[in-house]
Amino acid sequence: MKAKRRIGNIIYHTFVIAFGALMIYPVFWMIISSFKKKSEILGNNAPFWPSVWVWQNYVNGWKGSGLVSFGRYFANSFLVAGLGTIGTVISSTMVAYGLARIRFRGRKVWFTCMILTMLLPGQVLMIPQYIIWNRLGLVGTYAPLIIPKFLGWPFFIYMIMQFIRGLPRELDEAAEIDGCSKYSIFTRIILPLLGPSLITTTVISFYWIWDDYMGPLLYLTDPKMYTVSYAIKSFADVQGTNFGPMFAMSTLSLIPVFLLFLFFNRYLMDGVTAGSVKG
Repeated sequence: MKAKRRIGNIIYHTFVIAFGALMIYPVFWMIISSFKKKSEILGNNAPFWPSVWVWQNYVNGWKGSGLVSFGRYFANSFLVAGLGTIGTVISSTMVAYGLARIRFRGRKVWFTCMILTMLLPGQVLMIPQYIIWNRLGLVGTYAPLIIPKFLGWPFFIYMIMQFIRGLPRELDEAAEIDGCSKYSIFTRIILPLLGPSLITTTVISFYWIWDDYMGPLLYLTDPKMYTVSYAIKSFADVQGTNFGPMFAMSTLSLIPVFLLFLFFNRYLMDGVTAGSVKG
């Protein structure tokens, strides 16, 4: 039995390592290519390792295009992702508490409508949303990228709801006996217990907003307002693509998200799997 178990462990770990290497290879190749000359990045005989490490790709990439550097683009991305994440956490938590703990007429109907919005492809909503923002005169501003995040995000609402449902209702009842209102129960009892779920919401929403390309493509018209995900395309034009600086800036754009996952990794599984198992 021990021999079979050892062989099974070896096979399992070999498969996991091979699969992980397959998944991480494109990212590793991009990082290595960010130090290559343009002639060594693509082609049938392109070497995997650069013959000469071209650090100038990062210097040229940081300069950006025209009069706007990538320092400005990173600042724009942090502004949009930061405000959007704050709005997502606040609004999604409040809506989740209302649907999970407060009994009111039509609660199931609103919950069903929220779930149905998760089934709609984002492409279906692009045109009507653009028309609305255009009529409001807000195309060309950050409003279409930030304001919707303050109105709740169905995926995170549902996830936080599952976490709240895992908390004993006796906590609410005891607080009500002590004279707490619904608001006090939310802020003093429920909210402090939502740590893993809130951290998971923060990390994933920041990543999604930071990585968003279609939003800035649709609504931003001034190059000075571009986010990193959209500004990277500035290295591609009709005359060709400057892959070295493009890969260099793509590599730098991974650092904020990587650091978030690195520091808060242990909370992610708790937040995502909350409510999936009932004892």
